[in-house]
Amino acid sequence: QVQLVESGGGLVQAGGSLRLSCAASGSILGINAMGWYRQAPGKQRELVATITTAGSTNYADSVKGRFTISTDNAKKTVHLQMNSLKPVDTAVYSCRVQKARGITYVYWGQGTQVTVSS
Repeated sequence: QVQLVESGGGLVQAGGSLRLSCAASGSILGINAMGWYRQAPGKQRELVATITTAGSTNYADSVKGRFTISTDNAKKTVHLQMNSLKPVDTAVYSCRVQKARGITYVYWGQGTQVTVSS
């Protein structure tokens, strides 16, 4: 099992910044990708950004140029630096970790609320 602990959510004004972090612990051997997803009220969960252990990144078009994902592979921690936040970024942000040990396992964090006021 992999345990995920998220931190860094909160309330910020439009144009402001927040930094989310997600630390993985437990059976972390084999983790090959980490990322962030978000779900706004009444909407489906959507990908925000992902990063592989090789450093390959993928971003939703809506956050490109504003959000940056990074990892500390040694500590199996993933960060999401969010700049120029907009009210539409308001959502519950969840960390997702993928692990491959013969088969693929996916683990989710509990989610952290990000609220951007106008």
